[in-house]
Amino acid sequence: MTVWDRPEPPSRPVPLDRERIVAAAIALADEGGLEAVSLRKVAARLNAGPMRLYGYISTKEELFDLMVDEVQAEILPEEQPGDWREALRGLAHRTRQAALRHEWLADLLGRRPALGPNGLAVTETTLAALVGLTDIDTVMRAVETVSAYITGAIRREITNLRAERATGLSKHDWQRAHGPHVTRMLATGRFPALAKAVYDGTDVNAETSFATGLDWVLDAVAARLTTPPP
Repeated sequence: MTVWDRPEPPSRPVPLDRERIVAAAIALADEGGLEAVSLRKVAARLNAGPMRLYGYISTKEELFDLMVDEVQAEILPEEQPGDWREALRGLAHRTRQAALRHEWLADLLGRRPALGPNGLAVTETTLAALVGLTDIDTVMRAVETVSAYITGAIRREITNLRAERATGLSKHDWQRAHGPHVTRMLATGRFPALAKAVYDGTDVNAETSFATGLDWVLDAVAARLTTPPP
C-alpha cells in the first residue's frame, strides 16, 4: 500500500495531517537541503512528538515522495497547449523554475516514476502532448530523452549555484581566479578546440543555455516524429 492509499490516523491531540507535515518538510528542505529533513525535525517544527508522524509517514523516503509530489503541482499547466513543442517546452521551464525555488528537487529528479496524484498528472500531461502523433514506443523514447535533458541541465545549474555559495565565488570570479592557469595551458597548443571555445565562444547565462539545449532536443524529437516507420 502506498502512502497515498494509506488512510490518515485521527489528528488529536495535536492537529496534524500529511499536508501540514509535507509543508513543514518542504520548508526545512528549502532552508537547508534534504539533509535538514528528518521526521524528528519535522515533528519539532509542528510541536508534535516524533512518534506521531509515523502514523502518517512510515519512512523518510515516503516523506520525500510526498514532497516531490507537492512541488509537482507547481509544474502542471493551467491548460494543455495544442502544440506539442509548446507543451513540452512549458513543462521543462516550469520544472526548472520549481527546482530554482526548491533546490533539493534537483537531488530527487530522475528517480523511479512518481506515483502521487500530481506526479501522475505531470506524466499524463507530458505523454498527452505526443500521443497520437506517432506510435507509443516512439512517444516513450521521446519523453525519456527530453526528461534526461531536463534532469541533467537542472542538476548542472543547481550544482553551480551551490558551488558559488560554498566558495563565495561567482562564475566570473572563478574564471578570473583560474584564468592564468588556463591561459598557460592553452598556450601550449595542446588544446586547440578548447582554446577556440574559450577565446571565440559566446558566454551565455544559465537560462539561455537551458532554452537553447531544450530547443535542440525538441528538434531531434521532431525529426523522429516526421520519420516514417521502417
